[in-house]
Amino acid sequence: MKFIDEAKIEVVAGDGGNGVASFCREKFRPFGGPDGGDGGKGGSIFAIADRNINTLVDYRFAKLHRAKHGENGRGADCYGKGADDIYLRMPVGTLVIDHNDGAIIADLTEHGQVALLAKGGEGGWGNIHFKTSTNRAPRQKTDGKEGERRDLKLELKVLADVGLLGMPNAGKSTFIAAVSNARPKIADYPFTTLHPNLGVVRVSHEKSFVIADIPGLIEGAADGAGLGVQFLRHLQRTRLLLHIVDLAPFDENIHPAKEAKAIVKELKKYDQTLFDKPRWLVLNKLDMVPDDERAKRVKTFVKDFGWKGPVFQISGLTREGCEDLVVEIYDYLATQRQQEQREQSGVAELAMDVASVEADDPRFKLIE
Repeated sequence: MKFIDEAKIEVVAGDGGNGVASFCREKFRPFGGPDGGDGGKGGSIFAIADRNINTLVDYRFAKLHRAKHGENGRGADCYGKGADDIYLRMPVGTLVIDHNDGAIIADLTEHGQVALLAKGGEGGWGNIHFKTSTNRAPRQKTDGKEGERRDLKLELKVLADVGLLGMPNAGKSTFIAAVSNARPKIADYPFTTLHPNLGVVRVSHEKSFVIADIPGLIEGAADGAGLGVQFLRHLQRTRLLLHIVDLAPFDENIHPAKEAKAIVKELKKYDQTLFDKPRWLVLNKLDMVPDDERAKRVKTFVKDFGWKGPVFQISGLTREGCEDLVVEIYDYLATQRQQEQREQSGVAELAMDVASVEADDPRFKLIE
């Protein structure tokens, strides 16, 4: 199945049915009074997150999604039938944006999450609602309201804890295949990865995290070179970035530090928030570097790159150093989750303390 992570659709909710002005004409009831029913409600359109879907390909060609109108009311106190709602199933991680003003309509981050995209119109009132003691034969009725119409942009951002960043042929696909259950395409030419790949890394039976691999970046990607930078959106939900660097390029004229700086430049140009995410340096393909040259080459690269953060040395092909890196990643993610839980619990406790103070303070009590 072709991977599609962007789509534009139009959703049109159904109009509400019209109310009716009718009067009872039964035998032996010459003055039965008004009996016009209300119109039915128009169908609404909802989005629902489904973890069994991993692409927006269904919405690349199905552009228009229209719900049915509600039925008009009828006499004899008959109300019109409401139209059925429409549920559009989308991958978990889909961001729904209003195409006209850029407002975020929904962010589907959990399986089964439901979001309203377009609300159906309410049905009109029949003349049965306008009957009063002084107006016993009302002829008023109201028409149903129009349903909402929206032009929407769908963007899929995969949900992963860790994202891989690097030049083409840096060994990202080999690394994710070595540490996870993902089986991406691996070849000896650039741009073998054409769409994001997700893999689950098992540290132990109960410990795991999700890692995402995206197509490689090259210098000038922000200006359209290579595959561009549109795939960087899939790293925006991650907690940690791994900058994979090929320490043994096949061409002697290639300078790894220069390429690494180009990646960082493109990352900053794309999104400052993504640039500010925690980032670790992973030096790959050490199996192709002689043992007596490794330390010198690593030291030279770190100095030329000007890197001061964590540095890991691995070989995705032989899996050397991969296990230690995986354990370090899990420990870091676990620490981050614990810190977030403490912050959330602290906010909840503060809210409870404020509520208790307001309850005890007579200034906050209502004057009866």
